[in-house]
Amino acid sequence: MSKIRQILRLYSQGRSKLLIAQQTSVSRNTLKKYLKEFELSGLSFNEVNELGDKDLEDLFIKPEERPVTPKLQTLCSLFPAMDKELKRKGVTRLLLWEEYKLKHPDGYGKSQFKNYFAQWRAQVNPSMHIEHKAGDKLYVDFAGHKLSIIDKLTGEVQPVEVFVAILGASQLTYVEAVMTQQKEDFIAACDGALHYYGGVPSAIVPDNLKSAVTKSSKYEPVLNETFADFADHYSTTILPARAYRPKDKALVEGAVKIIYSRIYAKLRTGEYFTLEELNKAILIALEEHNLTLLRGRNYSRRQQFEEVERQTLAPLPPLRYELKKQLFATVMKNGHVSMSVDKHYYSVPYRFIGKKVKLMYSRNTVEVFYHYERIAIHPRTKSPYNYTTEKDHMASAHRFVSDWTPERFISWATGIHEDVHLYILKILDRKQHPEQAYKSCVGILSFGKKVGNERLIKACQRALGYGIYNYKTIQTILERGMDKLDESEENKPMEMPLHENIRGEEYYQ
Repeated sequence: MSKIRQILRLYSQGRSKLLIAQQTSVSRNTLKKYLKEFELSGLSFNEVNELGDKDLEDLFIKPEERPVTPKLQTLCSLFPAMDKELKRKGVTRLLLWEEYKLKHPDGYGKSQFKNYFAQWRAQVNPSMHIEHKAGDKLYVDFAGHKLSIIDKLTGEVQPVEVFVAILGASQLTYVEAVMTQQKEDFIAACDGALHYYGGVPSAIVPDNLKSAVTKSSKYEPVLNETFADFADHYSTTILPARAYRPKDKALVEGAVKIIYSRIYAKLRTGEYFTLEELNKAILIALEEHNLTLLRGRNYSRRQQFEEVERQTLAPLPPLRYELKKQLFATVMKNGHVSMSVDKHYYSVPYRFIGKKVKLMYSRNTVEVFYHYERIAIHPRTKSPYNYTTEKDHMASAHRFVSDWTPERFISWATGIHEDVHLYILKILDRKQHPEQAYKSCVGILSFGKKVGNERLIKACQRALGYGIYNYKTIQTILERGMDKLDESEENKPMEMPLHENIRGEEYYQ
């Protein structure tokens, strides 16, 4: 025993295994065996050194060779429940030992208790070296092997990605098939996982996927802005797995290996024609997996989740996350900003005229930001060349005077011709706020320099006859040269061209 103490003392001082073997005259294989048992015990050198020779001898006997006494059997029967309790916040092995000693005064001491508990955990789940607290982390990744769906029309087999998420404490697993690993599909799958669990963990731990991390780094990875926005919506944190740190993602990689046998194997004989069909089949197999008892324990992932982890998750927000895209634009003099995707205009407060702003838009909303402050939010409207305006945003509501005013456009139009003046008046009258028409007025009156005032006058006269008042109408008239046609020429019926395949009116007599 004194030699073992000497070995452990040298090892704790940082000496190499080769040097320790030489100094203690112990073979390297025997040395490795002692050090392995020491590391499995989870004890420090000082704690081991305090043990008596008998306890120290017990510590270095192989678990399968150790005699199982009734006292040890009693202790081992308590380990599954203790392991579950250890996942609760604030619960430590010392606290568990104190509770154990209250119920079993003749039970093992603290060092032996920790030793047996560490050996039991190593046997039950040898890859689990991190103690996960309930509600703390959700680990996410994509499986290496894909599933597939079949195109009904062509019969083509299309591979699909498989997203896997697992809660650290309860190990409750979520699996979903998606078309790609792109951020749209990745974030939608993360959203599906949170709603499957019915709550939000303190942090989400992705591998260094491009859809999650723009730039990976050992110390300061740069998050994808959309994924960061997703985390902000659910009030959680993103903690990317550290590069070259396999333990950071061991749990989810272990889950992936398990779903190969428990989900992939069950789906191998089925044919699925849509993602919805495939995900329904996945969900059935997934529930069976989550209800299966954990190895060495008398409870399942689902039971452990309901008892330990569900109540520690933060509540979901009232609305689900909507994927947002972004673009930059400059606020026009009419107090609106153009969203080029839809060719629609949205108002912002007048003081931001001339400023460069960021638009964040989803399927239903458009938000406008300036220097990280949201200055406007509107329901998304996809009608092109129209305006969405909030009354309080308009310059006129604040007695704001700019270079663009109705009087300026009316005066400009009057200087060209009375019909142009009338047409501009019609445009201004048809808008709830005059500012909405400023851009149209500028575009129409600018045609005077491009094509000449005469053509503009005739185009306005023709548009007045149509009773249609917008920039697009004037543009179409000028582009097609309709302003150059006389009314008689425009109304003249077209002559039928001569062609051998055209029978003519005599054929039908």
